[in-house]
Amino acid sequence: MAEQEHQTFDLIQEITLNDGTRYYELGNIMMNGRAEKAAIKGLIKQVRILQLNIPHSNPVQIYENYVNDTYEFPPFELTTWEVWAKPEGKIKDAFDEILKQNHIG
Repeated sequence: MAEQEHQTFDLIQEITLNDGTRYYELGNIMMNGRAEKAAIKGLIKQVRILQLNIPHSNPVQIYENYVNDTYEFPPFELTTWEVWAKPEGKIKDAFDEILKQNHIG
């Protein structure tokens, strides 16, 4: 398998799971497209873009590097939807700061 390309995050989405649970996630146009496809396939209920063109701040870089190092990005042909964990400490703090900087939450 070819090594996946490093993804750069530039938007914030609100994802609603089938059980009604909502959560915020960083992504990009490719990831938003995957989430839209997941909604069409019934893997999630819906996705909304809340903020476009977020600044590529230090907290964004911390979270982006964590996700790129920890997860594989979903293929075009989705069969499941994976919620990315936000471990307490540096990662959760960075994510919370991103939401705060963008007046979300």
